[in-house]
Amino acid sequence: MMRKIYVSLFFVLPYFVQAQGFQVNLQGQKQQAMAGAGTGLMQDAAAVFFNPGGVSFLKENSVTAGATATIAHSTFLDADNNSLAHSNAPVSTPFTVYAVWGTKDTSGILSKLKFGLGVYTPFGSVASWENGWTGRFALTYLSLQAIFIQPTVSYKICEKLGFGAGFVYATGNMELKQDMPVIDANGNYGSADLKGSATGYGYNAGLYYRPCDKLSVGLSYRSQVNMSVTNGTATFTVPPSLASNFPSGPFSSSLKLPQVATLGFGYHLNEKLTLALDINFIGWKCLDTLAFHYKTTTASLQDTKLPRDYHNTYAFRLGAQYKLNEQMTARVGIAYALTPISAGFVTPEIPDANKVTYAAGLGYKANKHFILDVSYIFESLKRTDNNQALNLNGTYKTYISAPGLSLIYQF
Repeated sequence: MMRKIYVSLFFVLPYFVQAQGFQVNLQGQKQQAMAGAGTGLMQDAAAVFFNPGGVSFLKENSVTAGATATIAHSTFLDADNNSLAHSNAPVSTPFTVYAVWGTKDTSGILSKLKFGLGVYTPFGSVASWENGWTGRFALTYLSLQAIFIQPTVSYKICEKLGFGAGFVYATGNMELKQDMPVIDANGNYGSADLKGSATGYGYNAGLYYRPCDKLSVGLSYRSQVNMSVTNGTATFTVPPSLASNFPSGPFSSSLKLPQVATLGFGYHLNEKLTLALDINFIGWKCLDTLAFHYKTTTASLQDTKLPRDYHNTYAFRLGAQYKLNEQMTARVGIAYALTPISAGFVTPEIPDANKVTYAAGLGYKANKHFILDVSYIFESLKRTDNNQALNLNGTYKTYISAPGLSLIYQF
């Protein structure tokens, strides 16, 4: 039974950086409307995230703030008893704040050296499955919040080439609840409540190359981030006769979060139409094991090292934007992402599958200072799996809808 608690927490923690399960790129509205393509096409201060090397090519200083309302709903059809369970997921709102600044000469042209700052949430979510569902011993409630802070420096080496890099400080909080298969005198199941905060460090670097006015190429690398939970709290609610077997108290853990390398292209077909293509490599294979260390252990509650079977994956993102007039720009995009989760390891936290993302959006330039961007993303997933460790055999279906909005101030 304790193994189920460990397994669930393991699958939750990858959300702190960029989950390939439910991977909806939410780091910039222009890029979201183009299905997450933005490494080879520099459009706004979100380049701090997508490609620090391209920040030096931005023509204006700017501050950007945006948020996305992420609405997800999942069902699970149990193959053994044909019961159907629903998740009740409140709306979560991942946000982004970016700033880019460089000095200007007397003619108003920005210098080759620029500074940037990004504060963004790679993922934040709240999920709750209905009472008494088949997988209640794996998950009943999940809350996550992650914030990355990234100061960045970018330099235009020449008129065709730029390089940039940023330091990443990651911080996050999580809470996981699940029932335990022990019953008290009133017929109520026991429960486990795991709370913890995690921190980690990494970096983001990129090259941006523009060989001609029509074509641009970007290469970015986001490093592996080692997240550490040093002061987690495990609270077990069990019958008094079992309290000594499951003592509540502190726990610690660590997790390697994957590196992401991206090759991106931007191509201006004409004055109105622009295309963008990103190819992501996500190094999920680093998640080979997870270790838990409890301050107080018993015969029932032992420190544990669990083997995992994640594998490296790819995602392909294609977007287009069309300038309708001097004020309005329309955008569309489509992406295909491969899941890192092998058969037999799918869980209700991440009922992941290979998936297609559909995206669209609009941009409105009110004047030389203010730009408003909106986007909309839709995903649907279906995965049949038999997770013997959690005793969950059935089919997950998930629908994700994510409208977003951002405001840019240029100066």
